[in-house]
Amino acid sequence: MLFCLGIFLSFYLLTVLLACWENWRQRKKTLLVAMDRPCSESGHPRVLAEAFPGSSPYEGYSYGSFDNGSSSADGAVDSTGSVDVSYSYSDPVGSRPRLDSLSSVEEDDYDTLTDIESDKNVIRTKQYLCVADLARKDKRVLRKKYQIYFWNIATIAVFYALPVVQLVITYQTVVNVTGNQDICYYNFLCAHPLGNLSAFNNILSNLGYILLGLLFLLIILQREINYNRALMRNDLYALECGIPKHFGLFYAMGTALMMEGLLSACYHVCPNYTNFQFDTSFMYMIAGLCMLKLYQKRHPDINASAYSAYACLAVVIFFSVLGVVFGKGNMAFWIVFSVIHIIATLLLSTQLYYMGRWKLDSGIFRRILHVVYTDCIRQCSGPLYVDRMVLLVMGNIINWSLAAYGLIMRPNDFASYLLAIGICNLLLYFAFYIIMKLRSGERIKLIPLLCIICTSVVWGFALFFFFQGLSTWQKTPAESREHNRDCILLNFFDDHDIWHFLSSIAMFGSFLVLLTLDDDLDTVQRDKIYVF
Repeated sequence: MLFCLGIFLSFYLLTVLLACWENWRQRKKTLLVAMDRPCSESGHPRVLAEAFPGSSPYEGYSYGSFDNGSSSADGAVDSTGSVDVSYSYSDPVGSRPRLDSLSSVEEDDYDTLTDIESDKNVIRTKQYLCVADLARKDKRVLRKKYQIYFWNIATIAVFYALPVVQLVITYQTVVNVTGNQDICYYNFLCAHPLGNLSAFNNILSNLGYILLGLLFLLIILQREINYNRALMRNDLYALECGIPKHFGLFYAMGTALMMEGLLSACYHVCPNYTNFQFDTSFMYMIAGLCMLKLYQKRHPDINASAYSAYACLAVVIFFSVLGVVFGKGNMAFWIVFSVIHIIATLLLSTQLYYMGRWKLDSGIFRRILHVVYTDCIRQCSGPLYVDRMVLLVMGNIINWSLAAYGLIMRPNDFASYLLAIGICNLLLYFAFYIIMKLRSGERIKLIPLLCIICTSVVWGFALFFFFQGLSTWQKTPAESREHNRDCILLNFFDDHDIWHFLSSIAMFGSFLVLLTLDDDLDTVQRDKIYVF
């Protein structure tokens, strides 16, 4: 038990040391900035609000003259000599006028929509959309919107966990009273009891999910405090640069990791077929929240609301339960599920390609026919957003292949099959994000790069131990015992416990990757950061 605690408490110590080093580095950087006037990556001189309290932070940019709430086209000329058309409106953070450049494109690059003059999503017919165009909504409104993710998942966790705990305690009581060892599929060669628990080691090894989830929440809290302090002192970089900071989804991810540890421990109180859905429920949540966070980074104004996101995840868990009850060898169930899977993939692809502007209403079929006629029959034109189209084509190929595999093979472990769909889509989107980030001329800093490398290695070792298969409820209890193995660590932990240790560390590392991936953009104007 002390060994288990020591492993994960060492991450707390390492985090404190890194925080101290980062604080020292920032202080040193601040002193250098005070001695020399910094420049942005685009080469323009940058004026700090603290150094010149009486001037606008954008005085050093030569964008022309701007009034509060007005627009101007008086000749903001960039380095190539083209004219920039820019708009400004009052900043909800304070009374200082805020500039949102339209990223060096001409006025006719926009659809003739009245929305362009208001504080709504700016939709462009060119493929070079920038984060500034999708970060126009009131920061306070968005902050509340994303905080709902945390409070909703906290409520879901309480109502989901309480009956699960009650159920597994009942299972364990039945095993202890009746002496029937066939109810629960333990690794009997490495099952160490404690009190009424038959396999305490399998429960204890889930402690990493809880401790590292809590550590991630503390890291997010510290980042949010620093960011809010920067906003209070009107820090230029916090107000106008980098990916917009919204922490609600990160809080939800940390809470989901903690709940994964709790529910995995509940499953290992009495592992069997009906309990396995508890072990995977919050894995679906984690995969969905990570994809939402990746999308939110470049689309802060048009990301899904917490209610619609959790409603979709509830549908996923509902199908998981149906698969557990009706999925075994039921051809009708697999046909229905595969059809729904393919239709959902197509609808989601359409929404992503058009960035939420494709309405799902009674006129959808008429619009589909119109697009097919204009783009494929009357005039064969290529896709407007080529990179996004490549991602969606690959995603559809993978999802259609998974649907075909499920329909043909009809695997008994439906929960793992459903989880594989979520993980494949998450990995595909993450790879696309990394590739597009590098293609856009951005870079990956040392800390996220180390996190990516270390996390990938840990995931590899974790999956090795996961596939050892020490027991299986897909066979009879007698056949499952033939897979049992002795302990391999301290004569107390088995292969599956090592999977728990390594996978919790790998998930924590994956969250850190999402948190730090765009730190290189913290000093880059938002109208220089591309949307993809």
